[in-house]
Amino acid sequence: MRSRQRQRPRPRSLRLPAAALASALLVTAALTTTPTANAAPTPATTAAANDYCAGRCSDILPPGENGNATLADILLNRAFGTRPAHTDDQLGPYAALASGYPGLTEAKLRDFFNDASFGVPADQVASSTSPRPDVTIVRDKATGVPHITGTTRYGTEFGAGYAAAQDRLWVMDLFRHVGRGQLSGFAGGAAANRQLEQTFWQAAPYTEAELQQQIDAIAARGGRATQALADANAYLDGINQYAKESYNARTFPGEYDLTGHIDPITNAGSIEPFKLTDLVALASVVGALFGSGGGGELASAQVKSAAEARYGKDAGDALWKSLREADDPEAVQTLHDGQSFPYATVPDQPQGAALPDPGSVVPERVVYDATGSADSATTTANGLLPGNLLTAKHGMSNALLVSGARTDDGHPVAVFGPQTGYFAPQLLMLEEIQGPGISARGAAFAGLSFYVQLGRGQDYAWSATSAGQDITDTYAVPLCTTDGSPVTTAANSYLWHGQCLPFDRLERKNAWNPTTADSTPAGSYTLVMYRSRYGLVSARGTVGGAPVAFTSLRSTYRHEADSIIGFQELNDPGAVRDAAGFQQAAQDINYTFNWFYADSRDIAYYNSGSNPVRAPGVDPGLPVQAQPAYEWADFDPVANTARYTPAAEHPQSVNQDYYISWNNKQADGFTSAGFGNGSVHRGNLLDDRVKSLLRNGGKASRVSLTQAMESAALADLRTEDVLPDLIRVLRSAPVTDQTALTALQQLEAWLANGAQRKETSPGSHGYVDATAIRVMDAWWPLVADGVMRPGLGDPLFGALTGALQINESPSGGQTGPAGGPVSANEAIPHKGSAFQYGWWSYLDKDLRAVLGDQVAGPLARPFCGGGDLAACRTVLLNTLKQAATRTSAQVYPGDADCAAGDQWCADTIIQRPLGGVTDAKTTWQNRPTYQQVVQFPSHR
Repeated sequence: MRSRQRQRPRPRSLRLPAAALASALLVTAALTTTPTANAAPTPATTAAANDYCAGRCSDILPPGENGNATLADILLNRAFGTRPAHTDDQLGPYAALASGYPGLTEAKLRDFFNDASFGVPADQVASSTSPRPDVTIVRDKATGVPHITGTTRYGTEFGAGYAAAQDRLWVMDLFRHVGRGQLSGFAGGAAANRQLEQTFWQAAPYTEAELQQQIDAIAARGGRATQALADANAYLDGINQYAKESYNARTFPGEYDLTGHIDPITNAGSIEPFKLTDLVALASVVGALFGSGGGGELASAQVKSAAEARYGKDAGDALWKSLREADDPEAVQTLHDGQSFPYATVPDQPQGAALPDPGSVVPERVVYDATGSADSATTTANGLLPGNLLTAKHGMSNALLVSGARTDDGHPVAVFGPQTGYFAPQLLMLEEIQGPGISARGAAFAGLSFYVQLGRGQDYAWSATSAGQDITDTYAVPLCTTDGSPVTTAANSYLWHGQCLPFDRLERKNAWNPTTADSTPAGSYTLVMYRSRYGLVSARGTVGGAPVAFTSLRSTYRHEADSIIGFQELNDPGAVRDAAGFQQAAQDINYTFNWFYADSRDIAYYNSGSNPVRAPGVDPGLPVQAQPAYEWADFDPVANTARYTPAAEHPQSVNQDYYISWNNKQADGFTSAGFGNGSVHRGNLLDDRVKSLLRNGGKASRVSLTQAMESAALADLRTEDVLPDLIRVLRSAPVTDQTALTALQQLEAWLANGAQRKETSPGSHGYVDATAIRVMDAWWPLVADGVMRPGLGDPLFGALTGALQINESPSGGQTGPAGGPVSANEAIPHKGSAFQYGWWSYLDKDLRAVLGDQVAGPLARPFCGGGDLAACRTVLLNTLKQAATRTSAQVYPGDADCAAGDQWCADTIIQRPLGGVTDAKTTWQNRPTYQQVVQFPSHR
């Protein structure tokens, strides 16, 4: 490729003025001493006797295990690009799989994955420390992962906390503040920090007493819950011990210096001790990001209203239902043997629906009493996390499992992991925990790693994907006044069972000052959320002219830490001995996840979540009238409990021939909470490859299943599954326009070449089919608009973009028109995960109908060319010609990390800095962040 001048990347993490670099580095190095943890004799640790994987368990978690950089480390990274040991040593192998997977062998798996065996061979021990006499933390030479072995339960968990603080102290401190809506006061007033804390305060606002009440409720359960809280307290003791030692030794993360919490010269300042309520705040972050579903009822209602306004009530309702695709017969499903698990079924005649009056909905105000820079929508400082981390739609995690009957050696094989984004340090950390009642290795979220959350036990492994079934409902709550004054949407009281009650007002006061890390000028504000017995107020408007508050009621609200029991069981070899034990543990997790399991004999699946039982006739896809008749069964608003669907009604299976999941539909009858689960879904990329692998008696292996995963990770879903429809329409008559013909031929060649976004050679920083990729990236939003907008009309088109974004490209660009001030089209660049949300199914179904194909679950009316093939073809030709003339700089306009027109860079994955050390960009992959490759040959 021709070389080009590249824009010099602008650092996006914590900054220090260049003039201060050398002197600060010298001072910091002089003041730093050695940590005080006792060094233990190096043990002759070998593969544990309780490890039944025989070297066939592997894992990977980029960028690296070490997330602790002192101020000296940060300054060295800034000055010379150096990094502390094990900061990024898993990033290279992870990235290299993109080019290395075609030639993969069993032996070469070790080039791309870690050995996830229990224990550390004696010659691979890098260090061994004992922060207490009853626990030893061994770190291996290869990755620096902590292997924690305790002789008592307390010591084991103390060691887990100590090791977690060694690796992720800054990250866990950061996220306990995010979970409380206090990020700006802790990390700085950058606009993105403020946006993020506002959205988390809207999702999970609690007083400190309410966080404690959740701990007390767990304690009252006794049994395993008592042990879980004892484990958590021991874990906190370990964290706090390390924090104290590192503060005294000045080996704590340098971000505390750069954010003004500790003076780098005098060491004045502190690291606040961690407490149990911090774990609830941390759990609320994980649950909000990855373990909830539903809540899009207002957006859905606006699509329905716009459809009925354009086409009349009956035809509009039919169109809305077809666009919603709640139970689409063509959707790829995890359970494909005909099992049916009806949940959140769409009724023929909905009862209690409360559609807002058109144009009346106004999002609830959150910010009050703003001073200083609190009014600034943009800031020079970037913020430590994307401001739309919660509001932008997420698709997380995938899984591929094949039963022993269809594998090379008769034992099941699994390739699975969570897609949790890319950060430096990572949100997850690796660990092995061995102690009384605990035996596991894998990944856990920083600050919650007293149990492994995704990983392996002695003779089994487990993982999860976000399920997203509907556990959040929107109620239209009538407003009222207690003084007889006229009721308006500004009223702060509401009707509950005939009583006019005041809303609870939950406040969080935040203030910030400029620091070395964040130059945002001083400012402050108060975050306010109003809460009713029907949930948190998200918007106000009118229904039938009457003022209402629209509230969001999530079944896991006030129960953020309840899943602790399920995770404890997954780590306990006495609790999980087989698929049934695994399913019981998964059942004890209240967040919405698809759980997968593999041992030497079985594969299994279970969908978890507190699924509320709704009143008969209620449509969970629409706002509901706030009346007793439409409440959840056995609803208790004080405890926020209800009757939940029993375990037998959750999608589940043992030993289906194979399972795949990429946040797709689970089973027949198990409806999708949002829009977008139709005939084309990125889950098809996995399903098609596993089917091909097993076709004609084929057998899967660790190698071939990894290859199937990685092949899908590089695929462009639009090109693989929708482009064939587009080509058929275009080729229905000779293409005579040379611009269109050339572009079409380029796209056809790319499709024939596998429709992947892959480099010409490792490290070339250019794609094999670069021109075709640019054309498709430019064409998709244009063709989606050209096909759908004329039939939808502008109001319905805008409403639909508010419910489902048009595109989700690897670069996060080319989104097309957006709907609303906080659009579902929001995209985070350089995030890896792509092709989860988009209008793929709409175009696929519509174009096949225009071509005369039989379509199961068709759209309720034709769109492309009004259903006329020739007119449709004209739309495709015109938009294709328009796309073909778009330059690379127009399609990839550049950002702080990439020059305009740099296609490969626009797609790259960037480990978003949560602190002061940055990592290199890597080529795009649509792949789990943490990933396991497992095949157990034996069982206890």
